Amino acid sequence: MTTAKTPKSLPTYRLPDTPFIPDEKMTVFDHLTITGSAHFLAQYLGNLDTTVMGGDRYLTTVLPAELADMTGVPYPDMLVSFNAYPEVFRARNGYVIAEQGKPPDFVLEVASESTGRRDTVDKRITYAALDIPEYWRFDKTGQFHGTPLAGDRLVGGQYEPIPIDELSDGSLQGHSAILNVDVRWVDGHLVWYDPATGEPVATFESVRQSFNQEREARIQAEARVRELEEQIRRLRGE
Repeated sequence: MTTAKTPKSLPTYRLPDTPFIPDEKMTVFDHLTITGSAHFLAQYLGNLDTTVMGGDRYLTTVLPAELADMTGVPYPDMLVSFNAYPEVFRARNGYVIAEQGKPPDFVLEVASESTGRRDTVDKRITYAALDIPEYWRFDKTGQFHGTPLAGDRLVGGQYEPIPIDELSDGSLQGHSAILNVDVRWVDGHLVWYDPATGEPVATFESVRQSFNQEREARIQAEARVRELEEQIRRLRGE
């Protein structure tokens, strides 16, 4: 059993909320929230008491002055940090590296028209400078990042591309060593795969389908039991 890390105290000053840009929020919502992608990945990774997983919150090295102007401070669409303080992350409304004692282990950006160049150029420099081991980019169409799926691994202080393979069904896949999952672009959707089983990590849709299949199997089994009971009654002449 993993014991939660206990901070000396929770912060009282909350970082400001990130800017609301409807098109970008909808893009992230579609790929990480509405499908349950982020929720079920968190369950798959485990150790929820010591794993920070969130997104659309500011990521800073040290706590900035208590001002609303956060120009230039990144706010990745998703970040994961192991052996960290989730309660502090929530109370602070953001990830402060000096406070957490380490940078995030993984960040991901979902493409939008307004952030394409920043994701592929500026943020690669920023996240490398922050010593983040893996930086991934997902682009539904490949139109804004130049490719649907890309990942970088930090080597000697600089990012080197993670190999991305095209599978027989046309999907694209790379392996995240940090998360120990296969990251896959499938017909414009972001899907996480368990490399040990080759099966996708659950989503709301897959859970719904599994529930429906189990319910249908139960209905068929109950119908078969009633049929057998009727046959037995007929044989007995009841």
